[in-house]
Amino acid sequence: MTPVQKLAGLVLLILVLMASAAGVTWQVQDYRYGERLAEIGEAQALAITKAGDEARQEEQRRQSAVNKEASDAREQNKAAAVDAGTADAAGDRLHVEAGKFATTACGDTGVAQRGASATRAAMVLSELFERADKRAGELAVAYDRARIAGLACERSYQSLTSIHLGKAE
Repeated sequence: MTPVQKLAGLVLLILVLMASAAGVTWQVQDYRYGERLAEIGEAQALAITKAGDEARQEEQRRQSAVNKEASDAREQNKAAAVDAGTADAAGDRLHVEAGKFATTACGDTGVAQRGASATRAAMVLSELFERADKRAGELAVAYDRARIAGLACERSYQSLTSIHLGKAE
């Protein structure tokens, strides 16, 4: 074997060893990166699960706050309805008394002299008073309901936005 052949064989052996080392290095790096990617994937999956759980808990907390506000509003509406019923009963009693007054005023000798037009005027005024009082009661009920609903909506909105902005109370 000539020295050139020995040198060529040695160079070939070195090239084969270098290629083998590069292949082994490639496989080791692939294994290391595979492990790192698996760890990153696992951490990401845990983070996604945790974020989902936190989002669900926050949604449940918010829904609970809104449900509480709605329940409070229903209770306030019930109380307003009871108050409206009481006011209606008092108004009805007042209307009865006004009607009695209008009819008994006709029995007075002074009023009797004025004639039937005074009686009609008293009855018209009594009826106008009754209508105005009834309409005022209807408007009061509508106002109470609108006010209660508006305040409940405002409280719900504030509870949601204060949490969203990080101002939990």
